[in-house]
Amino acid sequence: MSNRPAILAEGLQKYYGKTRALAGLDLVAEEGTVLGLLGPNGAGKTTAVRILTTLLKPDAGRAEVAGLDVVKHADAIRARIGLAGQYAAVDENLTGYENLVMFGQLYHLSGKVARQRANDLLERFDLVDAARRTVKTYSGGMRRRLDLAASLILTPPVLFLDEPTTGLDIRGRLAMWEVISALVADGTTVLLTTQYLEEADQLANQIAVVDLGRVIARGTSDELKAQVGGERLEFTVAYEGNLDAAEQAMRPYSVGEIQVIADDRHLIVPVSNGAQLLASVVRDLDAAQIPVEDLALRRPTLDDVFLALTGRTTTTGDLSKDTPAPQPLARSTR
Repeated sequence: MSNRPAILAEGLQKYYGKTRALAGLDLVAEEGTVLGLLGPNGAGKTTAVRILTTLLKPDAGRAEVAGLDVVKHADAIRARIGLAGQYAAVDENLTGYENLVMFGQLYHLSGKVARQRANDLLERFDLVDAARRTVKTYSGGMRRRLDLAASLILTPPVLFLDEPTTGLDIRGRLAMWEVISALVADGTTVLLTTQYLEEADQLANQIAVVDLGRVIARGTSDELKAQVGGERLEFTVAYEGNLDAAEQAMRPYSVGEIQVIADDRHLIVPVSNGAQLLASVVRDLDAAQIPVEDLALRRPTLDDVFLALTGRTTTTGDLSKDTPAPQPLARSTR
């Protein structure tokens, strides 16, 4: 394994007219890992992917993929990467098999090799039974799997997935997660943009939170969650119970300020190693004769991180959606 990161971006800037899409974006992805890019719509995620895949040129800054400069060595990079976007780039009037053979030929594979790769990928993505059907008859999940298969026609060492599970149901997403995990286990480096926070939690070794065109936080899932606070023990005291007594009983367990929501008779107690405390908490509440209607240990989620860091949801307007969509990577290759 090389000491050089598989993906490196330093100070990337990009403007669409007077609108700044990237404002000094920095990214690093080590070989054989998944870098998750999180951020609200319009944060610059898709613009970053387009630059890293040589579909756009940055206005400032630099980037390398597989050790090559994205501007100086664009053609060489295209032979080393795969790209699957938010919408399937396959031709719905061709069969799944024909699509994959076409992509192989666009990458200058011989007819024999293109056909072999197509058959291998159809089997890997569980599309053999649908191989001779036109893509217009495929479900959304099948189209997405075919699109990902097309991006792997050259078995690239670096793969860019721009919201690959958008619009899929939970079964489709889980199936796609399995495929991505298998690719990474085989040594592929993946940059994944997503608005499904559980997707980043499940797949990413490192996460970069992007807002207004720059990275505002980075780290593992657990490291980011720690930024918005640790575990919390939450419970509701029954009406016949004493709320003040419950608060006193919890003080030995608290590692911070206990929040009491009097109207709902609800207590939120910051704790550490909460799972190990649950049995003792229940015993102490029972000994103090404090009846509890419900009791839960809550860990911070990436949803909490996302909202705490960006101050808004993932549904605000997205600049990248308003810019002209590039042609599929394979079709732009000479």
